Amino acid sequence: MAETTYWERTDPFDTKLRLLESAWRRGDFRLARSLTDSLRISALQAQAAEEPAPEPSFPPAIRPVSELPAPWRAFAAPWRYFQAFTLAETIGQNRPPEPVELRLTIPAAQCASVARELRLVRVEAGRLVEVPSQVFHELSRGESIAAKLLFLTPSPAHATQTFLLFHGNPDAELPHYPTGLATRGEGFALDIENDFYRASLSRQMGQLERLTIKREHNLELFAGGEGHGEPPGIDWAHDYVTAGNFQKMRITLWETCPDYEVIRGPLFTSVRRWGFPYSPVHPLFSPARVLTDVEYRFYDALPWFHKSGAMTAIQDVEADALRDDEWVFSGQSFTHMIWMNSDGRIRTGPVPPASAEDLWAVGFYHEASQDSFAALFLEHTATGLPSIRHSGAPIMFYRWHGHVWSRYPLPGKRMPAGASLHQRNAYVALPYRADGAAQLENLRHRLVNPLVLQAAAPAFQASAQTNRLARPGEAGDAPIPKQALWEALRQCKDEQLYTADINVVDLGLVHDLRVVGGTVHVLMSMPHRGRPLIGFFAYGSGGNSAPVRQTLMKVPGVRQVVVEQTWHPAWSSNRLTAEGRRRLGIPP
Repeated sequence: MAETTYWERTDPFDTKLRLLESAWRRGDFRLARSLTDSLRISALQAQAAEEPAPEPSFPPAIRPVSELPAPWRAFAAPWRYFQAFTLAETIGQNRPPEPVELRLTIPAAQCASVARELRLVRVEAGRLVEVPSQVFHELSRGESIAAKLLFLTPSPAHATQTFLLFHGNPDAELPHYPTGLATRGEGFALDIENDFYRASLSRQMGQLERLTIKREHNLELFAGGEGHGEPPGIDWAHDYVTAGNFQKMRITLWETCPDYEVIRGPLFTSVRRWGFPYSPVHPLFSPARVLTDVEYRFYDALPWFHKSGAMTAIQDVEADALRDDEWVFSGQSFTHMIWMNSDGRIRTGPVPPASAEDLWAVGFYHEASQDSFAALFLEHTATGLPSIRHSGAPIMFYRWHGHVWSRYPLPGKRMPAGASLHQRNAYVALPYRADGAAQLENLRHRLVNPLVLQAAAPAFQASAQTNRLARPGEAGDAPIPKQALWEALRQCKDEQLYTADINVVDLGLVHDLRVVGGTVHVLMSMPHRGRPLIGFFAYGSGGNSAPVRQTLMKVPGVRQVVVEQTWHPAWSSNRLTAEGRRRLGIPP
């Protein structure tokens, strides 16, 4: 019987689970391993297709650009739609740039690609000024597209800034913003560098291994030795000790990340990893009890980075000890300890007993070199537990290691099923001078009191504009009409989908299209790492009858075609067009 529907062309989770249970009962463990991998793939696709889109940061109030004052209409042409919002500074601090994250929902009929089309501008004295921004987590959900947008913005004390967000320009190209953030490597095995530090993540399991503070002598923070048999790093959390003090389960024991997601620059790079901690004799003991989820976020031009984490009990857990923040620095890089309790004031020296479980910042500094490293605990909460301990006092010398702090949040030894610990911290590498305490106090005060975001009414006083939002080629002015190029690309099929008759545009494989003179540059992805060779589409092989380069060369005016490959962001079914979904038989 011919396969004609989506569920005839694949297998649902329940079918695979039934096959797995049968293989397990028969003792066919090789088949069971294959089926567990297939179940994971089902989960990946279900997440891409069905994970709920986050609620937008403000109710969508999308309006046509034609309603804007004439100078702004000319600036924004040919973008068709905009939303307005404000950011208010409410604590009376002059803020240097800090990250702001928006959650957006846009009608799919108004936007072919959020990553290409979205543009952010700030209103400054009646003029519009573009603000660099980064789109991520783009989700196609029925008739709308959800996405997140991050940008960095300063703010004067008590000021309210107005921003406009434009979309709806099919000629738009992926914006290229200047950045001081460099991300090198593949997967989670990355080196991330900005003006203030270089961070190196473990090639084995993605934990922060080393941090170099970029000042005169480039102090390198590291943990030496042989660890506990795993590669040592400066960040040792998260872990727990099982009942009866039998063994310590660690995420630093992962032989590779069980699961992870990476978002790469230009404004921030994020590495998120999750899974169950491993035993020292993995896989002999592999309890599915405490799911651990950790994300690092490194930013352009900021002297600090975020780490967010959660530890969730999937079953009732007895833990003799549990840590959700521990940092170790070998050698003697610093001369003084610093800490803060809930009053928000930085202090030096040992933590007194009265503050030992009320800590909201810890760290170290060197009196002569002024190098410092501090953790600002921004959020530390629990659900399903009666209380939580905010411990983690710094120690100047811990055995042969050097400096360390370690936080043990559980009030007892029991985590009932469903209980969860949450944290969000900022780790800071600033010179600790005479105003060092005030710098850290003010930074934490700002980070726990972010700029207040609100939708704005579209009533504006416009001044004359002498520039425009569109780059050359984005306003219908490309040397070769982009519409003709996109139509040509629709002739380029994936011949491995024999009867679907589906092209690279509807598959969502084309990220960007730009024209310089007679040269057309196409940025494409492959559907997955099992098909890494972009030449199949670019030059043709294996029965590909209409390769991209050959097809575009037939468009009048095209003299050269350059096809570049990218894996960032990775392809998923969210990139399919509505026509692509129809041709593949995927339910809407």
